[in-house]
Amino acid sequence: MPERDELLTEIAPTGVIRAAVNMSNAALVQLDPVTGVLTGPSAQIAIALAAELDCCLSLVRYGSAADILAAAEGNEWDVAFIAPDPSRADRFSFSPPYTTVTASFLVSDSSPLGSVGHVDVEGVRIAAAKTAAYTKQLERQVRNAILLHTENPASALDMLISSQCDATAGLTESLSRFCEENPGFRVVEGTFSKVPQAIAVHRRCVHASTFLSDFIQQHCSAGKPSN
Repeated sequence: MPERDELLTEIAPTGVIRAAVNMSNAALVQLDPVTGVLTGPSAQIAIALAAELDCCLSLVRYGSAADILAAAEGNEWDVAFIAPDPSRADRFSFSPPYTTVTASFLVSDSSPLGSVGHVDVEGVRIAAAKTAAYTKQLERQVRNAILLHTENPASALDMLISSQCDATAGLTESLSRFCEENPGFRVVEGTFSKVPQAIAVHRRCVHASTFLSDFIQQHCSAGKPSN
């Protein structure tokens, strides 16, 4: 295992581990409205990582995975909680998955689309955030439907609300929460993707990559967050 000083040079060059979390992924991180504290698997693992290295932690909030990826070039974060999609492997190294989330489709209550299998048909328009890992998987699956790329998950939902598409792709838990707050919509039956979630570091961080692989394996084997 790398020496602590080597690790901290890569994983906390400012003296603090800056951990990027995706606030649009409700399955992984949530903001407690009373305390203002971030909770959920991503936050829990980040806290455990900081404790393991006896280092301070800053949870850096982003509105989407796209925002996290865009911020990488600006050196805004040291580790990021994102999906290890193959399209990202040229820029980042990933730990083993610490959990898995599912993706499905949101439609209006009046839609004839009842399940995931009904969506990929000719003429159906699917809105999906262009840099989301589930969208990358959807691109490899769709054969008949029309895939409409949006800047982020919120704009994909806006397209459905304004009837510019027939279905919106998204993480199942986030879509379910949207339905709870917005009557008139429902999540179809089934899922089209299971998206693993991991900790990413820049590819140049070879010591951090080795450490995080061991850290997540030990963390998950001890019964910590994992699906």
